[in-house]
Amino acid sequence: MASLKDMRVRIASTKATQKITKAMQMVAASKLRRAQTAAEAARPYAERMEAVIGNIAGAAAATGTGPALMAGTGNDKVHLLLVCTGERGLSGAFNSSIVRLARDRALSLMGQGKEVKFFCVGRKGYEQLRRQFDKQIVENIELRSVKVLGFTNANDIARKIIARYEAGEFDICTLFFSRFKSVISQVPTAQQIIPLVIEDKPAGAAPLAPYEYEPSEDEILADLMPRNLAVQIFRALLENNASFYGAQMSAMDNATRNAGDMIRKQTLIYNRTRQAMITKELIEIISGAEAV
Repeated sequence: MASLKDMRVRIASTKATQKITKAMQMVAASKLRRAQTAAEAARPYAERMEAVIGNIAGAAAATGTGPALMAGTGNDKVHLLLVCTGERGLSGAFNSSIVRLARDRALSLMGQGKEVKFFCVGRKGYEQLRRQFDKQIVENIELRSVKVLGFTNANDIARKIIARYEAGEFDICTLFFSRFKSVISQVPTAQQIIPLVIEDKPAGAAPLAPYEYEPSEDEILADLMPRNLAVQIFRALLENNASFYGAQMSAMDNATRNAGDMIRKQTLIYNRTRQAMITKELIEIISGAEAV
């Protein structure tokens, strides 16, 4: 059995840990609101961008041409998985859920005889994926030094992706990130970004009004497609940022509650042990007095 001193040290250590987790919870809560606002503000623009490109692509379909980012290479032999995760941990299953989704997709593709490559954004995703796919990771970008995510960060990533695509290094690119829903709900998401997938209009939807484009549809798409790629990556980074702080807030809240439960249990054991030792000493004193 541990001594009373060891128990006091253990209780003090748990209390110190509880203070840290409580502080981290408060910091995550303060940063979550700004990150959530940024993520929600980016959604309408990204969704409208996809709708505009889908409209233009529909008009260009008659010509049978289009930029490579939309038309694709015509093959699906080589897949690039763009995995966006956090730079730090202590956020529950946030990072591992994204990595698990990407790993399952990679194993499924490899089982079909496809070649898989990884492009990692975020330290935690890279650390987990390199254990199993070290030779298949073609690049890793860390954003630890970036205090406020900007479109420039996403644009730099998009340029590297496009350069690899134009060099013929892959045929299909899929983006993995966590979509923010609420503080307690973050949804791991996979989105194909190269070639762009145009969703079909639902049955019964009103037909779009005819437009005449100047310059031609192909020229507009050639300019919009790289920008759309950067926009989708930027949205994923913002969604990830909000999801990270939401997950961290929940994880630190649970850790703080668990620390409180541990402190109560340890204090109860300490008091019982101390009382037992006092009772034992009293019995020894009384027994000694009676013997005299």
